[in-house]
Amino acid sequence: MSESVPSYCPGDLVAVMLPLPIDGPYDYRVPDGMQLTDGSLVRVPLGGRRESGVVWGPGSGELPPSKIRDILERHHPPAFSPRLRRFIEWVGGYCLARPGAVLRMAISVPEALDPPKPTAAVAAAPQWPESLKPTAARQRVMEELRHGPPRPMAELARQSGVSPGVVKGLRDAGALISLVLEPPPPFDLPDPNRGGPTLSKAQATAGTELAGRLGDGYSCTLLDGVPGSGKTEVYFEALAEALRRDEQVLVLLPEIALSAQWLDRFKQRFGCAPAVWHSDLTQATRRATWRAVAFGEARVVVGARSALFLPFPKLGLIVVDEEHDSSFKQGDGTIYNGRDMAVVRAHLEKRPIILASATPSLETVTNAREGRYRLLHLPERHGGALMPRLEVVDLTRDRPARDMWLSAALREAVEQTLVDGDQAMLFLNRRGYAPLTLCRACGQRLQCPHCTAWLVEHRLAGRLQCHHCGHQAPLPKACPGCGAEDTLAACGPGVERLAEEAAALFPQARQALAVSDTITHPRAAADLVARLERREVDLLIGTQIVAKGYHFPHLTLVGVVDGDLGLAGGDLRAAERTFQLLYQVAGRAGRESKPGRVLLQTALPNHPVMEALAAGDRDGFVAAESAAREAAGMPPFGRLAALILSATNESAVDDAAAALARAAPHGPGITVLGPAPAPLALLRGRHRRRLLLKVGRDVGLQPILRRWIASVRKIKGVRVQVDVDPYGFL
Repeated sequence: MSESVPSYCPGDLVAVMLPLPIDGPYDYRVPDGMQLTDGSLVRVPLGGRRESGVVWGPGSGELPPSKIRDILERHHPPAFSPRLRRFIEWVGGYCLARPGAVLRMAISVPEALDPPKPTAAVAAAPQWPESLKPTAARQRVMEELRHGPPRPMAELARQSGVSPGVVKGLRDAGALISLVLEPPPPFDLPDPNRGGPTLSKAQATAGTELAGRLGDGYSCTLLDGVPGSGKTEVYFEALAEALRRDEQVLVLLPEIALSAQWLDRFKQRFGCAPAVWHSDLTQATRRATWRAVAFGEARVVVGARSALFLPFPKLGLIVVDEEHDSSFKQGDGTIYNGRDMAVVRAHLEKRPIILASATPSLETVTNAREGRYRLLHLPERHGGALMPRLEVVDLTRDRPARDMWLSAALREAVEQTLVDGDQAMLFLNRRGYAPLTLCRACGQRLQCPHCTAWLVEHRLAGRLQCHHCGHQAPLPKACPGCGAEDTLAACGPGVERLAEEAAALFPQARQALAVSDTITHPRAAADLVARLERREVDLLIGTQIVAKGYHFPHLTLVGVVDGDLGLAGGDLRAAERTFQLLYQVAGRAGRESKPGRVLLQTALPNHPVMEALAAGDRDGFVAAESAAREAAGMPPFGRLAALILSATNESAVDDAAAALARAAPHGPGITVLGPAPAPLALLRGRHRRRLLLKVGRDVGLQPILRRWIASVRKIKGVRVQVDVDPYGFL
């Protein structure tokens, strides 16, 4: 797409892309009195309704003039830049998604295209009307206005302690004049010169190097540092330089709703909060934030992966923190990897991007090793803190007691930590009370009616829940299979069951539970962090959310209850993800002056992941994992794409899968695996089958996929999803 921006005059035909699952734009006519350019946001008629879209270029002219309809109006936000439109097209082409579906992510708040409604307010008139008696209530209103700005009548009445009728009467009598308030700036301006904490020599050098890359076009830098090395403060130096250049900055975090500490650190460094973007915001906040981004008023946006599609007019820097995190992978709708697409957007914008992690993904490490990315390494913790000592607890030798989950070694370590007045954390990456409930009388296992998954018992909430589709049911009093009472048994531990055991073992310890069921937004996360900092919690029990970059200054012990949990299932990235998660969790210990200790319970002490963690040999693990992937031709040394077929009718999905298998592509460097039932063969009431296409790095994946899918007749009711570069295989 050209960087030039053609103009369109009345009578011209333009192509308008709509945020709908369509393959391309529709032609419309520019009406009298309207001037448009490529990227203009417009409202158009579509059938019997109105839709907002983007001018994508000149019209095709394929339809007769009688069928061309006029554009209804032009929206006021600035036009989408050629770079953003090229990015939308690129994502659609790479992910085999319709461009209209990708555009919908950029116009995710359609009401933001219309200007906010003006705020009516009142102010004191220059003179008091002679005929108006100055009662006590009226005088309170006027006194309130003398000590404050004009404001809406309802607000003025509330603050003056009078009825709305008093204020209305003053306005009608001429004591108050009506006016329209200009909306206040939606966000304060961060101060890049405010100054932050004193950086070490290594941190300052890295920060200066990152800041120096602004204005030099595209570059991608991996900021690799051990937990606690100050990566955030380092890339804040580049962020500050972008602000000095009057540019916008996008920071992607894997779970922004849980990032209370990051937001606090930003406010301390720059004097105000950034704009935040994630799905849990109110619609009014999303509308205001979208407009602030589009008009260049939101200088720094921190958000989840969807923030990547916001219409920044002067984007100067992108940061992807915890770049390895699988939360950056979008699994519904348009399936994409937020980290990879962030690199693409930076490249198209000709701006730098920083990927930060203590455990970078194998893809990113390979790109850095082969010279496509630059590398900055921070090998030491800030302030002289040391990495924690990690000890492996062999569960085949140190077995917990029956129906218990903590080994003697871990129990003793927790007890000693509490005696020393320090904080401890028990980590188990499994929500709920128990992952499986079965009947001791008939053996029936309680399963989700909509998925191939067991129902997880959440005892604190008194329910059974499917973690895949959200189905819930109350805990039954009797077995639904045989009707026997008091025969349902909880099998295996979840964090709730672990908390129950810990309460019995350490009755004096003040516990806190950190799970995504309860820590769902920054306010809850901030409250938990504050309680830990005030030493109101002795023992923290949590799932993977406690590994998301938190800094707990008084935490000296981390106990991993089941280190083997992520290794099952044969997932391509199982070992890598397990290593990353456990390394990150271990990094929560000993981040201040006191040394940290980590006890890792495992029944597989000789597994390469456990041996690498015990030896502190992250680079050795990465090298071994890289060699194994390369030998198998797996990513990042080969390319994968998954076709996931689903339907409510099992026969229909089997027929469609068989047809795709018969039409499978063949040739050098091309392998097709499947079809086979997905591990979750039933999900949300839909039967699922998978095929996997594997090709070499030098083979064009997308053309093969397009030809393959187009060669097979569609079967009614069967949905085909394409997952290019799959990250999970459920």
